[in-house]
Parts: sequence; structure tokens; C-alpha cells
Amino acid sequence: MAEQNFVDYVKICCRSGAGGAGSSHFHRDKNTDKGGPDGGDGGRGGHIILKGNSHVWTLLALKYKKHVIATAGVNGSGGNCTGAFGNDVILEVPLGTVARDFETGEVDFEITKHGETKILAKGGRGGLGNANFKNSVQQSPEYAQPGEPGSEIWKVLELKVLADVGLVGFPNAGKSSLLASITAAKPEIANYPFTTLVPNLGIVKYRDHRSFVMADIPGIIENAHEGKGLGLRFLRHIERNAVLLFMVPIESNDISKDYKILLNELKMYNPDLVDKPRMLAITKCDIVDQEYIDLITPEIKVDCPFYFISSVSGYGLVPLKDALWETMAIDVEGEEDK
Repeated sequence: MAEQNFVDYVKICCRSGAGGAGSSHFHRDKNTDKGGPDGGDGGRGGHIILKGNSHVWTLLALKYKKHVIATAGVNGSGGNCTGAFGNDVILEVPLGTVARDFETGEVDFEITKHGETKILAKGGRGGLGNANFKNSVQQSPEYAQPGEPGSEIWKVLELKVLADVGLVGFPNAGKSSLLASITAAKPEIANYPFTTLVPNLGIVKYRDHRSFVMADIPGIIENAHEGKGLGLRFLRHIERNAVLLFMVPIESNDISKDYKILLNELKMYNPDLVDKPRMLAITKCDIVDQEYIDLITPEIKVDCPFYFISSVSGYGLVPLKDALWETMAIDVEGEEDK
């Protein structure tokens, strides 16, 4: 059920409201036969707006809402009365939602803060009433502007999971087991590839009542940047993680090579990802003894700190959490200095 409810990609047709027409009206009352122009402006058409909500974790609410339609603005009227605005449609989305144009693929904006609002489709402007066109030469203009039409455009909304630590590894590398062992999350765990089909989030409790968020990203395979395996669908989630924890099981034939393949996939997808702080966890160490760990340690050639861990026995988990917390603290300080 959790997998069915996690939706991180939707395509919707947005139709904003047309602006109301300006009024071509002249003042008339029992004491005034031929008053001046007093036509009011038309109201603005309704916008379609995205609003960030930190309590929403998925785009599920929009999955079956293919058409989002805002109402038109009301026409202006006499007495310089401006027409009412069309009703805006506000769509609440998770933090980390990216809006892009379906035709061009161009990114419009990203929602990153709770309560943040961005206009996805702008409503048409209301037309000016004839009162706006009165001047010394033209005292009785009969012209008023029509309202601008609304826009109808297809938009794509993509969710990039926000987390402090993102787990990166091949299928069955032990990512879900680690998440389950140090958080209250309960991801599906099994000894076969692609057990995880959606990102899972968990809160890691740390010393002195502190905590951080860890995300289990579905497994990557070689050439994932070309769309193979689960491919591009989940690589984008890694973009929003502050620290990347690569995971390779100790039973791998070549730990260093597997790490480099994973790093290359991220680089090919987005070169900026290699600039993120990262470290390597060598998992499933409960199946070997300490002598074997000491033997292979000199053979591991990677460009980041590495730690031997076991999610089953708890071996090495405390030093790993300490290292992650320290790396996150350094990263935050670096961002503040920029």
C-alpha cells in the first residue's frame, strides 16, 4: 500500500482563468443626463498556485486530477466598480517539488519551504474600463479593453525527496536493512534485487536528543543514467540529499570498483552530485570475521572515508552515525559561509 501511495511524478493540464472585460459605461442618474465615463476594470482571472506543505509527502492527491481549472474574472461595471477576481486554485505539494514545462522540459521553479507559494499558471489580466481612457482630447471614450485570456498548458510536477543523508547503492546492498536498524522506518527487506521500489524516509536518533533524516533510494544499476533499471526515475531524489552514503556489501568481488561505478552513474546524471560530501559503508560484515576485515582494508582504494558495518549485529553503526553527523555539520557551516 505504501508503494501505491507514493507518487513522485504527475502531469497535469492547467487552465487559468480569463480576465474580465472592462466596462464601457457613462454616469447617469436623475440629475445627470450625460455624465462622464465611469466604466470599471475587469477582474483578474484565477491563478493556479503551488503551495509547499511540510506535512505532505507525496503527489498522490494530484495523480487522478489531470485537469486543474481556475475561474474567470468578473467584468467591470459602472460607477468605476472593478469586477471580482477569479478564484485561485491552490495545490498543496510536498517540499522538494519541481515544476517544469511538459513541452520544453524547462524548469519553472522548485518548492522548498513550508508555506511557500509559486504561480504555476497565471490568470489573465482584467481589461481596463473606459474611465481609464478619458483625456483632454477624448472626453467620452466608448472603448474598454477586453480581458486577457487565461493560459492552458501542460505541466509536470516531480518530487525530489528532501533528506539529510541519502543511501546510494546497487540493489540488495543493505540500504533498507540499515534504515530499518537505526530508524523506526519499516521498509520491505528481502534477499532479491529491487526490493525497494519507492524512496523510504526514516529519522535517525542521535546523541543529546538530536536527529537527522535518512532516505533509502531504490537501487542503482550500471548505466542507470541512460534509463536502465529504475534509472532516471529515482536518481533525481539523490539531488536533494545533503550527504551521500554509498553502500557496497563486503561480499562484493571488488568494493572499490563498485563504488566507482556508483559514483560515475551520479556524475553522468548530474556532475554537481560528485561535489556533495560522501562516504562509503561496507555492509553485511556480520558474515565475515575481523581478520578478513583487516585483510581487505588496505585493498580498498576510494576517495572518501569508509566504514565497515553490519545492520544485523550493529557492528560499526555508532562510528558511522558520528561520522555522518560531523559531515553534515561541516556541510552546513560551509553553506553558511558562502
